Amino acid sequence: MPGRGPRPRAADKSKAAILVAARQRFAADGYDRATIRAIAADAGIDPAMVIRYFGSKEKLFAEAADFDLRLPDLTAVPRSRIGAAFVEHFLDRWEADDTFMALIRAAATNDAAAQQVRAVLAAQVSPMIARVSGDEAHASTRSALVASQLLGVALCRYVLRLPPALAIGRAELVAWLAPTVQRYVTGPPPVDGRSDRGSSPSSTPPRSR
Repeated sequence: MPGRGPRPRAADKSKAAILVAARQRFAADGYDRATIRAIAADAGIDPAMVIRYFGSKEKLFAEAADFDLRLPDLTAVPRSRIGAAFVEHFLDRWEADDTFMALIRAAATNDAAAQQVRAVLAAQVSPMIARVSGDEAHASTRSALVASQLLGVALCRYVLRLPPALAIGRAELVAWLAPTVQRYVTGPPPVDGRSDRGSSPSSTPPRSR
C-alpha cells in the first residue's frame, strides 16, 4: 500500500510544528492565556489535531516545556568560581530563551507546570551539584537552596519585572548572588541544625559584675 508511506513523517512534521508554535505561544502569553486554538493557528493545523497528538493543553505544555538548562561541566571550573559560573549560566539561558520563564509563570498555578519545573531541577541541577560538591547525601538540599535563590531572582527580574531588580547591572547581580550560591554548593552543611562555625545557642557570655 504505497499511499501510506509518508504518513508517519507527515505526523512527525505536524507534531514538530505544534511544539514550535506552543513554545512561542506559551512564552509570549503564559500558560493561562495561551489557547489550543491560537497554537493550532500559529502552526497552521486544525485544533482537533493538537488534541489528537497531545491529548490536552496540560500535556502539550509539559512536552513543549521540556527545558534543557544546558549546564556546562562545572567540575572543570575552579572551585572558587562555581557560584559565579552557576549564576552567569542561568542568566544566559533565561535571557536567550523565554520557555523557562513561561514555565515558572505557569508553575505558580498549574500542577503540570510545577511538576515539570521539579523534573528539570531534579534531572539536571541535582546531579551536577552532587558532582561538584562531592556531597551526594545533601545534593537535593543544596539543589533546592540554589533553586530558591536563582528562581527567586528570575521571578523578580524577568516575570514580575520589579524596577530595583531590573536596575541591577549584570556584573553587579552576579557579584551579589555568587557568594550565596557558592556557599549552597560547596559550603559545609550545618551540624545539628546550626552552623558548625557558630557557638551553641545555649552558650551565653559571662555576666559582668
